[in-house]
Amino acid sequence: MEHDELERAPVTPARWWARTKRDPARLMAWLFDQYRGEATAAERIEALRDQHAGGSPRARRVLTIIAEQERTHARWVGELLRARGHAPTVREKPTRYWDGPLAAIRDLETGCAVGAHAERMRLERIEVIAGDPEAPADIREVFARILPQERFHERAFRSLASARALEATRTQHELGRAALGLAP
Repeated sequence: MEHDELERAPVTPARWWARTKRDPARLMAWLFDQYRGEATAAERIEALRDQHAGGSPRARRVLTIIAEQERTHARWVGELLRARGHAPTVREKPTRYWDGPLAAIRDLETGCAVGAHAERMRLERIEVIAGDPEAPADIREVFARILPQERFHERAFRSLASARALEATRTQHELGRAALGLAP
């Protein structure tokens, strides 16, 4: 394979992180992506709650907690950006992952299935970062704080989804994952 093909080949979370942490420009771009992802996740989760969880007090409560935690994560990532001399801003960028999964949402169960898939994918990378003794210490510390909450998010979304909904949204998730260049 040529170098450009290697750059586009699907990578494991560990390989992705090794490449990201050693390239300062890639690391900063990723931090901005994380900031945008956390901030917009809170909005997407509240929209899911408001559109589909009306009849379920438990779902409304759980989705509200997750949205609040995502905002906290955005603040923490914003602090990482400030420490590196950047203002935390949501930089608009074409989405590679979300178009298909969001289009698959039909109800509360499929919305939560989409959330469960996305959180599982995110957890794979966060676990690598939080467990990497060679990661920048402040990044490792922030993602170690985020990790248990993201584990809760994945479990909570999965508990509000059904096996049918998880299967119905799997293909869109896998296409989104491939668009990100992440190995299954």
